[in-house]
Amino acid sequence: MKYFVCTVLVSVLFLMMSCSEPPKEQRIMMFGDTSRNGIPFSKDPHVVSFKGEYLMYYSTPPYSDKNHPVQGWGIGVARSRNLIDWEKAGEVGPAADYESKGLCAPAALVRNDTVHLFYQTYGNWKDDAICHAWSVDGIHFTRNVTNPIFRPSGAWTAGRAIDAEVVKFRDTYFLYYATRDTAMKIQMVGVASAPAGTSFKRDDWTQLTDHPILEPRYPWEGKCIEGSSVIQVGDSLFMFYAGAYNNDPQQVGVAKSHDGVRWERLSNKPFLPNGDPGEWNSSESGHPHIFKDNDGRTYLFFQGNNDRGKTWYISNTEVKWNQDGPYLPR
Repeated sequence: MKYFVCTVLVSVLFLMMSCSEPPKEQRIMMFGDTSRNGIPFSKDPHVVSFKGEYLMYYSTPPYSDKNHPVQGWGIGVARSRNLIDWEKAGEVGPAADYESKGLCAPAALVRNDTVHLFYQTYGNWKDDAICHAWSVDGIHFTRNVTNPIFRPSGAWTAGRAIDAEVVKFRDTYFLYYATRDTAMKIQMVGVASAPAGTSFKRDDWTQLTDHPILEPRYPWEGKCIEGSSVIQVGDSLFMFYAGAYNNDPQQVGVAKSHDGVRWERLSNKPFLPNGDPGEWNSSESGHPHIFKDNDGRTYLFFQGNNDRGKTWYISNTEVKWNQDGPYLPR
């Protein structure tokens, strides 16, 4: 009799568990900085883990107040403990003549106890270039005295450099940047390098090719490849990049390299497409950043909107890996 009762109880419990509601979906990150013009507007995310918290650097638009003492684009800094909830912690504004018209598109890396920030000047068209600054608290930055530290040269490029990404691979720092052809029509990606012991000053960087390492090829990429974000997995590098100009729609693709210079796309289709009509990112899913957490899990941060760029939000999604490369869980 005791055995019968126990069996019935187990069966009832199993039935209750089977009929219970499924677990709630995980909360998704939706960050939009409203501090400059009263509407959510954050672009070009880059995240690091630093001194027990996460710091996210992102582009902020010009102030709607035309009389504000700070003009042009800037770089916002937000902090988080869980990669979902973010609180603004500061801004990186212009501090030198070469960035007086604005600065944006940040990329960061942590070396020892210092955050190194790479960013572009903005508002100078062909003359925009890559700059560098460093910080021991992740908020307040000191400029590299040799800024701007890089712009490309050669008959293949207009000389502009934006959307910096700096990664260390096999004792070499690789600087990936977006540039345009001489007609300023086609956006493409180039690469430079610096030795492991670099202080990231201008003379340390060597342009590695006289041609783009990635340029638009497939219809979904339009006339633009930009926003490179690179991660090492095993002995290979994987580049998450943005294809097409903003709201064209911009979407995310992936390429792979064994040496940091020669790249091969993993697919002729987007890895992360824009959303369906009515979704928050129906206008685009763009400017990716692939972030590896301390526990080894990886997250793809990206920007999106559904109103053709009147607002911009930053979100993220976890990326898994198998023998073929990255994939998005269903």
